[in-house]
Amino acid sequence: MSRISAVLLGAGESRRMGVDKLSLPWGRKSMLGHCFETLLRSEVYELIVVLSPRNKGVRNQFRGRKVRTVINPLSKMGMSSSIRRGLQKIHPHCHGILIALGDQPLLRTQTINALIRTFDEGRGGIIVPSFRGIRGNPVIFDRKFKKELSNLRGDVGGRSILESHSEDVRVVPVKSIGVVRDVDTWSAYHSPVLAAQELGRRKGKC
Repeated sequence: MSRISAVLLGAGESRRMGVDKLSLPWGRKSMLGHCFETLLRSEVYELIVVLSPRNKGVRNQFRGRKVRTVINPLSKMGMSSSIRRGLQKIHPHCHGILIALGDQPLLRTQTINALIRTFDEGRGGIIVPSFRGIRGNPVIFDRKFKKELSNLRGDVGGRSILESHSEDVRVVPVKSIGVVRDVDTWSAYHSPVLAAQELGRRKGKC
């Protein structure tokens, strides 16, 4: 099986909600803690958790045999800075890099494993999940894209890389709505499934 290094982005500014949304309760854990456990149970080879300076006090909550935490002192510069910080800690001989968001608590472990299996089948490329035709996250990048990921700037993820290498993209249809539901608003937090269904109806008409 391929060695997949997962980078969990947990250093966002949560500007739209006005609070640190990743520390909000989700079941018996925080939202970020729930996402962490989902990834930890999966078949990823290692898990790097990227935190901001303001939440470095919780780093001891993220432990495990295959876990490392890292603080991003440049977190206010956007998502790309956290991606770069995480990439600095991945295993030098990993086969793929999974970029996961800390605000996707509906994501399932079996979905992550399905993406890894697809990566194994093709040994390369970019693996993207989709729910009812809508592309989502997390995304697995072959390690050959590490340099391009490291060159990202601003509050962006890897969308530009997908657009530049469309021939390398493999879309994996999944049954879990969690790949398209990130919690960006209070309504999504209080009723995430309904919010996700509404999102799917709107995007399906575009």
